[in-house]
Amino acid sequence: MQIRLSNASEKPIYEQITQQIKQAILSGDLKSGDALPSIRSLAKDLKISVMTTKRAYTDLERDGFIETVAGKGSFVAERNQDFLREELLRQIETHLQHAIQTAKTAGMMKNELLELVTLLVEEEME
Repeated sequence: MQIRLSNASEKPIYEQITQQIKQAILSGDLKSGDALPSIRSLAKDLKISVMTTKRAYTDLERDGFIETVAGKGSFVAERNQDFLREELLRQIETHLQHAIQTAKTAGMMKNELLELVTLLVEEEME
C-alpha cells in the first residue's frame, strides 16, 4: 500500500491517510481481512507522528472500514456490497456538488452543464 502525503494539500495529514486507505478499500486494492501496517510502522514510513496515524486509524475504524484486534493489528473490515455502493454514491454526490459550484462560478447555465455531463457520460460509459 502506497500512501502519498502532500504538504500543499488543504487537508490535514490524517485525512489524507484516511482518504487514501478508504480509496484502496473501495477500489478493491485492499480486500477484507488484509492487514494494514501497524500505527508505528506507518508513522515511521511516512515520517509523521504516531498520533497522526492513530487518528487516521481511529477514523477508519469509526467509519467501519477497518477493525483493530488487540495484539494483532488492524485489518480491512468485512464489507457488504450495499455499504460500498453507498460510500461510492456519497463520493459521486460530493464531486457533482463541487462541479455544480464550479459551473455556477463559470456562469454556465443548467442546460449547458447537463449537456456537458451527458457528453462525458456517453464517452466514458460506452
